[in-house]
Amino acid sequence: MHRIGVFVCHCGTNIASTVDVKAVAEAAAKEPGVVFSADYQYMCSEAGQNLIKDTIKEKNLTGVVVCSCSPRMHENTFRKAVSAAGLNPYLLEVANIREQCSWIHKDIKDGTEKAIVLTRAAIAKVVLNAPLVAGTSPVTKRALVIGGGIAGIQTALDIADAGFEVDIVEKRPTIGGKMAQLDKTFPTLDCAACILTPKMVEAAQHEKIRILSYSEVCGVKGFVGSFKVKIKRKARFVKEDVCTGCGLCTEKCPMKRVPNEFNLGMDERRAIYIPFAQAVPKVAVIDPDHCNMLKNGKCGVCAKVCSVGAIDYKAQDSFVEEDYGAIVVATGFEPINIDAYDEFAYSQSKDVVTSLEYERLMNAAGPTGGKLLRPSDGKHPHTIVFVQCVGSRESDGSPKCGKSYCSKICCMYTAKHAMLTREKYPDTEVYVFYIDVRTPGKGFDEFYRRAAEQYGVHYVKGMVGKVVPENGVLKVRAFDLIAGEQLQINADMVVLATAIEPDKTARPLATLLTASMDTNDFFTEAHPKLRPVESPTAGIFLSGACQGPKDIPETVAQAGAAAAKVVGLLAKDSIVCNPCVAHSDEKLCNGCSRCERVCPYGAITYVDKEFKMPDRSIKIRRVSQVNEAVCQGCGACTVVCPSGAMDLKGFSTEQLRAEVDAICK
Repeated sequence: MHRIGVFVCHCGTNIASTVDVKAVAEAAAKEPGVVFSADYQYMCSEAGQNLIKDTIKEKNLTGVVVCSCSPRMHENTFRKAVSAAGLNPYLLEVANIREQCSWIHKDIKDGTEKAIVLTRAAIAKVVLNAPLVAGTSPVTKRALVIGGGIAGIQTALDIADAGFEVDIVEKRPTIGGKMAQLDKTFPTLDCAACILTPKMVEAAQHEKIRILSYSEVCGVKGFVGSFKVKIKRKARFVKEDVCTGCGLCTEKCPMKRVPNEFNLGMDERRAIYIPFAQAVPKVAVIDPDHCNMLKNGKCGVCAKVCSVGAIDYKAQDSFVEEDYGAIVVATGFEPINIDAYDEFAYSQSKDVVTSLEYERLMNAAGPTGGKLLRPSDGKHPHTIVFVQCVGSRESDGSPKCGKSYCSKICCMYTAKHAMLTREKYPDTEVYVFYIDVRTPGKGFDEFYRRAAEQYGVHYVKGMVGKVVPENGVLKVRAFDLIAGEQLQINADMVVLATAIEPDKTARPLATLLTASMDTNDFFTEAHPKLRPVESPTAGIFLSGACQGPKDIPETVAQAGAAAAKVVGLLAKDSIVCNPCVAHSDEKLCNGCSRCERVCPYGAITYVDKEFKMPDRSIKIRRVSQVNEAVCQGCGACTVVCPSGAMDLKGFSTEQLRAEVDAICK
């Protein structure tokens, strides 16, 4: 005989404002099997949980339904309360009458009716719930950080300092990421390299950190605490353990005219190169697309001049497989492609540059040695126009490549560029065209005001309509919204503050990790307020701009937070598994292998098993088996099974049908 208790929460006015909670409790009391039904102001409070515990003992309840907010918020809270009262925690159901009901209805009648329906469905399901026992799974005490920018480096250092081994996988030949390309950082104007380089060196020298540069993750299996990751190590054609980083090969290579991607193609490098002076690891790499020896077997100069014999033209890509307990995604960002924004003449004039290109022009290690020179003729520019929000905040359904979101960092780095330009070259007039200036960080507004008031930067509220190259001059046509007049400025250079987007590797990586992404390809956090550095996929954590636009201080803070979560996981010898896993009815299984093919965790295998037939003969059939330690209860197998053999504990077909019947009653 079932004895169900129903507890309806007011959640202050979150639920009670559009749901008559007393009416919901009264309606629930009339359902078959319900022996207790009550409402309470805050069911998640200590008093509310005590009400549940006391009622379980007094009424000898066999099942509990809590009508409150999303189970993502408090299901674990109520399971602990139920368990403390001596009832199996999986004999609890949470009816979401907040997010799925009160928050989306304005009329109290509609809200109440829907809340009653959701409660009725939860009661129908809990009647069929069975006690479940969670198992345990061992934790591999090692972490993987994907991405070697400042986010990945800081995350790895924090994890390693806690005593756990960490591997950093970086797709480029060196760690450092976008920060390595910067000159100064806002709002303190510290040298970016002076901050970053010690971190890079510390990571390289840390006994707990291994750097796998020029590598990519190409396969992920397993689950939280026990991931098996396949890593592709691309051929450098230079032996990492032999190369001393002397650079002699990069000086003697005859293939000189290769666009230098570190300087965004504004100068050239050799076919064999070290990306930048402070590269970690400081090991040369051969570009196979431009090396004469690799392309046609003619040259070999670098091998001849290398005194330690580090050159290996026969090197091949290799693969390694490693086990990890946790994975941190720190894949960073890229500026968007602005080919569709030809009104700014980016493709027509070398003197129209992006902000990152301008950053390299200002950098002492950049293509001009830190001197601000026009790319077209090498002359000093006297009038520079900065254009904000190029590709950002486009919410008008534009067919361009723009983004609807604010890229967050553009206002501040433009203020930095304008300030540094005026400081180094006081004879330069600087104009900034903006929609509005956003300065949300600590000291950011003061920094922007300093640029405008102390350094004399001309901030113009309005957008640039067109840039026309004419006789070596860039004619910038714009509108001043405050003055209400058309402007034309004859500029020597135009700098475009381009939107930023996730790195191109983010989407395929999310597929490998079975991690969630939003419509802009940023990784989605488990909860925006309470779990901001965790992915909805257990064991996958987020660090830096892979989750959304961030500046360096915010990135470093999130890196530390992600590391703390990883350390909390790796500190455990084992973790409690989810008992809501798939199971197979071997009598119904027809051995089709569909469930095995769709399982993202590799939890399903097939075995040959003997079955005794009615005539007492023995028949061998191929049937599926589920490894419950590996299964994560996603339910994909139950959907594709044509014979109905696969089912999910806690969410069986029978339970789901009972919910549907209750809703349609």
